[in-house]
Amino acid sequence: MDVQIEKVSKKFGRAWALEEISLKLEPGQIVGILGANGAGKTTLLNCLAGVAVPSSGQILFDGQRFHRGKMELRRRLMFLPDFPLAFARMNVLEHIAMCVRLYERPAPDPRNVAALLEDLSLLPLTGMPFSAMSRGQVYKSALAGLVAVDPELWIFDEPLASGMDPMGIAVFKREARAATRRGRTVVFTTQILEIAEKLADRICVLDHGGLRLERRTGQAGMGEGEGKLEEMLLKLRDPEANS
Repeated sequence: MDVQIEKVSKKFGRAWALEEISLKLEPGQIVGILGANGAGKTTLLNCLAGVAVPSSGQILFDGQRFHRGKMELRRRLMFLPDFPLAFARMNVLEHIAMCVRLYERPAPDPRNVAALLEDLSLLPLTGMPFSAMSRGQVYKSALAGLVAVDPELWIFDEPLASGMDPMGIAVFKREARAATRRGRTVVFTTQILEIAEKLADRICVLDHGGLRLERRTGQAGMGEGEGKLEEMLLKLRDPEANS
């Protein structure tokens, strides 16, 4: 699915969280969204997922203008915020079944579900309600639901700061890469630059609500050694370095 973000702005009261963001997301890519706290990263994802409505501009999915009322378009994406919504009395198997029904997907192969839950260290917890789970376990359960649905657009807000353990993060990276090989698009925000450099195919940097930098990780100036991205971000925040 081709995703086109065209001059999207979002205002909260008198403050602009986003200012005329334009960005094209292509199938088969992992896109990392970076920026300082308050740069507009979560607001951009909320607009992309239909949680928030842009104050101006538009988002197009395969040329169709997206808004939250278009269920056929919403079923083509899934969004995991840093604290996913989960029904306290549900367990991971019930959550996966609910996601599959809501997205009108065929029932997944139980063997594949079991293997995924084993990799996430959730298999022994299949009967445990979310209310008794840790934050990281809930996030891993939500990730299992997303993988079972396998939408065309995967959207994650701070998955690397979600409380997941190293096994969960490894599964996230593995499944994200596998998804792009199937032509999916994966978008995630993070503050962990080292992982962004290694995982993402493209890096987009927001600052004060604007898109300040967009590059493929293989382009000149990136991927030339550890800390290169950090150096570029520091230059963006230093007015004298850009004068």
